Amino acid sequence: TNGKTTTAWLVRTFLEKLVGPSAYLGTLGFYTPAGQVDLDNTTPFPVELHNLIADAVRQGCRGLAIEVSSHALDEHRADGLEFDVAIFTNLTEDHLDHHKTMEAYAEAKLKLFTEFPKHTAKASVAAINADDPWGQRFIEQITTPVIRYGEVNGVELRSTLLRLAVDHMEIRYQDLHGNRIEVKVALGGHFNYWNVTSAVAAMLGLGYGLAELEPHFKSLRPVPGRFETVPNSAGIGVLVDYAHTPDALEKLLQSARELTTGRMFTVFGCGGDRQTTKRAPMGRIASELSDVTFITSDNPRTEDPVQIAEEVRSGTIAGREVYVEIDRPEAVRRAVSMAAQGDVVVLAGKGHEEYQIIGRQKFHMSDREMAIHALDARAV
Repeated sequence: TNGKTTTAWLVRTFLEKLVGPSAYLGTLGFYTPAGQVDLDNTTPFPVELHNLIADAVRQGCRGLAIEVSSHALDEHRADGLEFDVAIFTNLTEDHLDHHKTMEAYAEAKLKLFTEFPKHTAKASVAAINADDPWGQRFIEQITTPVIRYGEVNGVELRSTLLRLAVDHMEIRYQDLHGNRIEVKVALGGHFNYWNVTSAVAAMLGLGYGLAELEPHFKSLRPVPGRFETVPNSAGIGVLVDYAHTPDALEKLLQSARELTTGRMFTVFGCGGDRQTTKRAPMGRIASELSDVTFITSDNPRTEDPVQIAEEVRSGTIAGREVYVEIDRPEAVRRAVSMAAQGDVVVLAGKGHEEYQIIGRQKFHMSDREMAIHALDARAV
């Protein structure tokens, strides 16, 4: 559920170092050595999907890291693709407007690990997060080889987080043969520790050892709009992130809190024409974990943004400092202007997106750009 984009992005980096030119296909678009193309869906429909993969082959790509969404699995969009490794990160509440229940959501995900291997000549391997309860259930149902990863003993890839900062971390990895490495990675945030580990597990599934991977950790970089820092001279931590589900927001804010010496400000909203049941829980999470919360617009689409904000606000904890500011640029400006040295401002929900959907139209809007403008205004 959470971590697909970053994990696929990191896998592509490893592939480029170990097998040659490689492609990425998912939420961020379609990336090849020739450049980037925007996509309408995380996982395109079959004709477009196969055409894109053919383009990657024509460009000389030797590897492809692809995000396969649960919608795509339900709708058979990825049928016919043969995967060397399938990765399961975690399963949390999302897309229930489509799947209705968590069981149905899990069943859609599970197809990648149980149905696809039946239709491939490849020696398909599953890389599964053994620390996730759904991951444990998946392991019991998968008949192909499994690389289990996590912090527990007895897994094929055991990880230990040694040090965590805003823009880097240090991790120890150990396999079942006793091989051990300690690496420094230029990504911040506790959830990125799991994303890096997911990518490493996938590479073990491809047959690479820890010693072969060790030189390439220095090449790993954050995904645009995923725990992305906005540098400034004010001593304020400004983070842009795509988190738009209760679980993702909670993990983001917990990670940001670990790195905050002062107060934490959160700016976020919930999308219109999408699952409504997550709005109040996200309001509770934001108000509980933040010192100051700004509820604002995030792709209201055809819904009334004021009504969406009120539904979010209904879940907030009484007595906490919470503001409703529908105008997103103004919400960002207010949060940044209130912050002092040592504080952290988290701009959640949009991430890499550079637009706001109002009605059925897209308008240019970038959290990163708005943060830079707000920081510049402070300096005046």
